Amino acid sequence: MKIVAVIPARYASTRFPGKPLADIQGKPMIWWVYNSIKKSKRIDEVYVATDDKRIEDECKKYNMNVVMTRNDIRTSTERLYEVALDVKADLYICVNGDEPLIDYKMVEQIIPNGEIQDELFVSNLMTKIKKPSEVIDFTNIKVVTDKYQNALFFSRSPIPYPKSSLNYDFYKHVGVLIYNFKALEFFATTDRGGLEAIEDINEIRFLENGIKLKMVEVEAETLSVDTPKDLDKVREMMRNDK
Repeated sequence: MKIVAVIPARYASTRFPGKPLADIQGKPMIWWVYNSIKKSKRIDEVYVATDDKRIEDECKKYNMNVVMTRNDIRTSTERLYEVALDVKADLYICVNGDEPLIDYKMVEQIIPNGEIQDELFVSNLMTKIKKPSEVIDFTNIKVVTDKYQNALFFSRSPIPYPKSSLNYDFYKHVGVLIYNFKALEFFATTDRGGLEAIEDINEIRFLENGIKLKMVEVEAETLSVDTPKDLDKVREMMRNDK
């Protein structure tokens, strides 16, 4: 079974333009993500998917596989689909390019055991929320599942609402997903639904169309770089690890 990891990388971030090229200890942020995933023996190939020549040039400078995609793509999932049209594989893993501290061992946990049949397949990592502030932070996408660990809904609001009990652990999705080609093709050829548009969460497209999305729980201390202040935190953490 061939498994390919794809790191979508846009230059035109609203809050942090040029984020994938932000310097961390002399290397661009995208380099740290790429080289962490490259350590995996379960992932056959790693690619950066971008629509910006500056990012492409930097990837080539560091001998990183890079694929240029259209500049009118709105979501990371559609960018994966563009890569999948040219790079053939059984499964494609989407890895956020703004987590330079990501651990490849955590990413490997999204890989299913055994072969996937021809049916549409999509899965997502999730982790238990440990800080109360993260529950109400809309940038953390919360998820609730059924007893088989299939997603019931994703929301930027705290779900479920603790009306009758506080005896509950909240979970948030981790930006690592895995798809077969059929799932990517479905997403790219299906219009955005009302709930997806309201929440602005890609994964809801599958749920609105009755498609199961398997959640895999992991222990994860993730730190996404969304602002220059986040970047300062990462730099400090890396200095302290030396």
